[in-house]
Amino acid sequence: MRNKFLLSIFLLAITLSLSAQENINLNKFRQLKQELATPNVYRTASGAPGHEYWQQKANYKIDIKLDDENQRIYGEETITYFNQSPDILKYIWLQLDQNIREQNSDTYKISTSEMKDRISFSQLKRLQNNFDGGFKLDYVKDTKGKDLPATVNKTMMRIDLPAPLKPGESFSFSVKWWYNVNNRMTDHGRSGYEYFEGEDNYLYTIAQFYPRMAVYNEVEGWQHKQFLGTGEFTLPFGDFEVKLTVPADHIVGATGELQNADEVLTSEQIKSFQKAKKSSDKPVVIVSQKDAENAEKSKSKKEKTWIFKAKNVRDFAFASSRKFIWDAMAVPFGDRTVLAMSYYPKEGNPLWEQYSTRVVAHTIKTYSKHTFDYPYPVAISVHTKQIGMEYPMICFNGGRPESDGTYSERTKYSMIGVIIHEVGHNFFPMIVNSDERQWTWMDEGLNTFMQFLTEQEWEPNYPSQSEKPIQLFPI
Repeated sequence: MRNKFLLSIFLLAITLSLSAQENINLNKFRQLKQELATPNVYRTASGAPGHEYWQQKANYKIDIKLDDENQRIYGEETITYFNQSPDILKYIWLQLDQNIREQNSDTYKISTSEMKDRISFSQLKRLQNNFDGGFKLDYVKDTKGKDLPATVNKTMMRIDLPAPLKPGESFSFSVKWWYNVNNRMTDHGRSGYEYFEGEDNYLYTIAQFYPRMAVYNEVEGWQHKQFLGTGEFTLPFGDFEVKLTVPADHIVGATGELQNADEVLTSEQIKSFQKAKKSSDKPVVIVSQKDAENAEKSKSKKEKTWIFKAKNVRDFAFASSRKFIWDAMAVPFGDRTVLAMSYYPKEGNPLWEQYSTRVVAHTIKTYSKHTFDYPYPVAISVHTKQIGMEYPMICFNGGRPESDGTYSERTKYSMIGVIIHEVGHNFFPMIVNSDERQWTWMDEGLNTFMQFLTEQEWEPNYPSQSEKPIQLFPI
């Protein structure tokens, strides 16, 4: 009898479930209450922060050495992690993004290829990973020098804390590591070097180069999805102090503001740098093409350390080369000035000296007009071949003329478009900080919309590659 009763209840539940599914409101004009998240103390129904909203914070002090002879990065960092959540944390997670270049990386295991009538040598080479580019961790220690229990799981690392981290407390620890920098032209990727064989010189565009704190939030706890190369990133905000030791004849551009110009620049470069901060009508050349060509002829055995600081950013990236030409101009925002800058090799000219910094300035002004004022002190465009990638205050962009300096209209507009797009990513996601690992469409969709508006304001009838966005509200 009891079994028959339970069976009846089970059949009734199935019947009600099927009936409910049949009655789901699929009307296109239905209200969205069932799709939207339930509002709570952290997030309101409008999407705005609730009265108990919180974010975690991570501050970094990083020392980096760029080994130009062996194409390696050596690093040490101290991270201070602030638990601003209401939760007690017994462990923390870090991202080890360079581990996608380990020889046993899942990225290579899941990659697919198609061989039709023929396959090129470079395609065949990519099927087999002979490059060992993963992080080599020397230690993970607390501030007293004691080893911390750290478990590396491919591109993520979990650190078990010596004591639970209570709300309102912070925890500091240190990591030391090194890794081989990849040749971005052959191994691809968002970060790496470009090699110029004719003069035996390198141009480095470096990102994801340090172990980075993962996001912890009230929606899903730790965001520790593996990095496989196609998805991007999400990170907590924090303050950075980064010391970059490079060959003495290198010029460096990075997230944040240069702290020791008097130690790394010549007196003439400092004068030009100061002049650029007051020039809002045209760029001022700080390192000329002649200066860069002279630097290319020999390699200094000495080193210089460039120091940068950045406040309230989610990431840090830098570029370094003896090939860099450098120009800058001021972009006024009320009572403050943002410095728009470009770093590029002679291979980018004459296109880059004509347009890059002007496009950077135009982009942050136009995006600010339509959204919110650009909050950072600098905005940088760095040229290297075949790339488009963004980080706070700095981005890496393609668009290169022919070897004789000529270029097509297509090359010109492609370069302008990619600079607008990548500089624009400062707004979405670098400032808004959407989760690119899961929701790529959020920042790409908003940014593409703003890119179109910015292109059309750059030049009437600009040949935008994207379709005209639908404008729902007057802007």
